[in-house]
Amino acid sequence: MAKTRWQCRIRKRKSTKSLRFSRLTIDDSRLIILINQKKSLLQIAGGQEDKRKVAVVGATGLVGTKMLQVLAERNFPVTELVPVASERSVGKEVEFKGEKYKVVNMTDGIAAKPAVAIFSAGGSTSLEWAPRFAEAGITVIDNSSAWRMDPTKKLVVPELNADALTAADKIIANPNCSTIQMVVALNPLHLKYKIKRIVVSTYQSVTGTGKKAVDQLFNERRGEEGVMAYKYPIDLNVIPQIDVFLDNGYTKEEMKMVNETKKIMRDDTIRVTATTVRIPVIGGHSESVNVEFEHDFDINEVRQLLSEAPGVVVQDNPAEALYPMPLWAHERDEVFVGRLRRDETQPNTLNMWIVSDNLRKGAATNAVQIAEYLAGKGLL
Repeated sequence: MAKTRWQCRIRKRKSTKSLRFSRLTIDDSRLIILINQKKSLLQIAGGQEDKRKVAVVGATGLVGTKMLQVLAERNFPVTELVPVASERSVGKEVEFKGEKYKVVNMTDGIAAKPAVAIFSAGGSTSLEWAPRFAEAGITVIDNSSAWRMDPTKKLVVPELNADALTAADKIIANPNCSTIQMVVALNPLHLKYKIKRIVVSTYQSVTGTGKKAVDQLFNERRGEEGVMAYKYPIDLNVIPQIDVFLDNGYTKEEMKMVNETKKIMRDDTIRVTATTVRIPVIGGHSESVNVEFEHDFDINEVRQLLSEAPGVVVQDNPAEALYPMPLWAHERDEVFVGRLRRDETQPNTLNMWIVSDNLRKGAATNAVQIAEYLAGKGLL
């Protein structure tokens, strides 16, 4: 089958965290990115191997499977994997670094005494079981919404606020996927210009709903009947609802972005309004962000700040039609930023486009980076 080749050049940053891209090849719907150099954002301190027994709770789910993949890719020092899932999955096998591990139930997961348990099993499961793991001395990194707004729990994006973590933090919340990518991109600008207000509209992948939604999309694309994750068809459609509606007319997903942004960025004065939308895409979430600052900015300085920010890749060259897309972000850990331009309708305001793989940086990678930080600081 003939291949279409796209060439793009991205200026290499001086930072050791930068990436140098070579050729991008698209073969049908698959994107293969050839990377000459890549360094993890967070590594185990001093390069010393500090091996750990690690549990992944919800190991057979869409995000849990991605957790295993990211742990392996980033070479997190695992001595023994403890895959944990619901009773109906007990006895199944998962593969990790070429070895097979049998799935165990929650009680056996606690008995295995892992140093850290990465949860991706839903809010109700986390509310019930995360405290039991914590009481056994196991550090829990939870991907659900259960603990995010609990004032006694840290809500962590390592690029922003990992410094707040201590050994006493036994339940650590992983933020919402759409919030993570936005704050990673906005934080360096907030530190320089101070954010007053954010208006964000999201275009979110069906993978954020789960396997059932992915199946619905591809069943519809093939013209086949099957399970419905959504009330309406998703293929060739856009659904302006993610999660349930609240009394104020916003959805729960929209209010997550409002509240989590303030907590992560440690600034309750930031005003946020959001509209979250589901689209028929699987590669990642996209966001149109309009941000108003207290202080004026220079657009070239904005590009420079973003290009030097950890975990951010700037793709912003209109002359070559270079901008972030889920196609680029799929299976990548970085947050991609582009379409940078001044809002000409009011002062001190910037428009930007932010894209990231919601299963990776929006979930699995962020959780593993938290574990890396804890291990590197001797907090496990």
